[in-house]
Amino acid sequence: MDENFLLDTQTAKELFSVASKEPIFDYHCHLSPKEIYENRPFENIAELWLGEDHYKWRAMRACGIPEENITGEGRWREKFEAWAETLPRCIGNPLYHWTHLELQRYFGIETPLSPKTASEIWNRANTAIAAPGFTPREIIRRSGVTALCTTDDPADSLQYHAMLRQEQGFGIKVLPAFRPDSALQIGAKGFAAYLGRLSEASGVTIRGFDDLKDALARRVEFFVKLGCVTSDHSFLRIPCREADEAEVDAIFRRVLAGETPGGEDQEKYMAALLRFLAAQYKSHNLAMELHVGPIRDNNTRMLHRLGPNTGFDSMGDCETALPLARLLNSMAEKDALPKTILFAMNPKDNCVFASMAGNFQSEETVGKMQFGPAWWMNDHLDGMRRQMTDLASLGVLGSFIGMVTDSRSFLSYPRHEYFRRILCSLVGGWVENGEYPCDRDALMKIVKDISFENAKTYFGI
Repeated sequence: MDENFLLDTQTAKELFSVASKEPIFDYHCHLSPKEIYENRPFENIAELWLGEDHYKWRAMRACGIPEENITGEGRWREKFEAWAETLPRCIGNPLYHWTHLELQRYFGIETPLSPKTASEIWNRANTAIAAPGFTPREIIRRSGVTALCTTDDPADSLQYHAMLRQEQGFGIKVLPAFRPDSALQIGAKGFAAYLGRLSEASGVTIRGFDDLKDALARRVEFFVKLGCVTSDHSFLRIPCREADEAEVDAIFRRVLAGETPGGEDQEKYMAALLRFLAAQYKSHNLAMELHVGPIRDNNTRMLHRLGPNTGFDSMGDCETALPLARLLNSMAEKDALPKTILFAMNPKDNCVFASMAGNFQSEETVGKMQFGPAWWMNDHLDGMRRQMTDLASLGVLGSFIGMVTDSRSFLSYPRHEYFRRILCSLVGGWVENGEYPCDRDALMKIVKDISFENAKTYFGI
C-alpha cells in the first residue's frame, strides 16, 4: 500500500496526483456535531476505531470475538487486540485497506496490524493521540475537509450546529442534513411520542396531517437558516401509492387515536408525506437523498440487547423500478421534484437507478438526478468500480458528485482517497486501452470534478 496503491497504469498515477490534492465535501456522514463542538481529545486508538463502527463489529463477530470485546464492557486494550486478531483474516474486505490507510495517514504507521504487531501499534498510535491537537476538529482539518453534512432529525434543536456557526477560527462548514424518517414511519412504535417532540420543536400542535406538514415545513426553514443543503431518507421499499389528502388525514388521525395502520395505509401516508417534503426541498433548493434497500435490525435478540445501528442490517431485494418511476414522476408532474440522489443498497438496482435518473434530468442543475456513490455494503473496491462503470455506461460519469463516508468515525476520511484511487484507476484503464483519448486537460478536469468540484457546485457550498 505505497504511493501507487491501486494505481495500475501511468495515466492513473498522473490523474491521482491531481485528484489527491482536491478538498473533501462529505455530504453524507453520521459524525456527531456535539463531539465536533466540544472537541474533546480521544483516549486511545481503540476508542477512535471501535467506539461506533458497526462495520468492524460485524467482522469481529464473524471471527468469534466475544461481544464483551466488541460493544461490551471489555477494556479498550482488549478490544484493540481483538480487532488486531480479526484484521488479518479480512483479505478482500475494504476494512483491511481502510485500517491501514488510517494508520498511515494519521499516525505514520506502515506496519500491517496483526496480533504480532498489536502492542507496537497500540503504543505508537496512542503516543500520537496523547500529543496536543489530536482532536475531532484537528482530524477533520488534517483530512482536507472543507464542509460536511451530519444527519439530524427535524425535532433536533441543532444547538451544536448553531454554536459552531457562531464560532470563529474553525473554518470548516458543519451543516445539518434534514432526516425525517421518524415522521415518515407511521407504523413504528413510539410514533405518537415522536410527534410530541416534533410539536414542541416546531411550535405546532399536531392533530391532523395538515398540522404535520406545517410543523415539518417550519423545521425545514429552521434547518435552512443553519446552512442545510440536503435532506436524507432511508427506505426498504419505495412508497408510491396514491391517496387524496382526506384519506391520508383520516389514516393519520386513526393512528393518533391508537390504531395500528396496515401496510397499504402506511405506504399511502409515506408517499403523500414524501411528495410534500420533496416540494419543500425544491422550494429551498435542497437535495433529496434516497437511500433504498436496507433491511434493518434483522437479529431481534441483539436489537433488544444492544439497540439499533449495531451491525445487524443487510441488503434487501425488493422491487424498485416501477415504484421509483411512479414516485419520481408524481413529483415531476407537479414540478416538485428536487435535486435527487439515489443510493442503492443492493447492486442489482445499479442499472435501474442509473437509467431512472436519466428520465428526470433537467437544465435546472447539471446532473440534477444523481446515481449516488457505492453505499454501505457496496463501498468496497469492486462495488465502487461497478457503480461508476454502470453510471458511465448509462449516464454521464463526468457529472457525478462523488464519494461520501457514511461514517460515525473521525478517522474515516481516507475512504475518499480510496475512492479517488479507484476512480483514477478506472479512468486510466480506459485511456490506456484506447477507449478515451489521452487528453490530459480533459482527464484532469473529470477527476477533479468528481472528487470535489461537482459536489461543491451541486450543493452550492
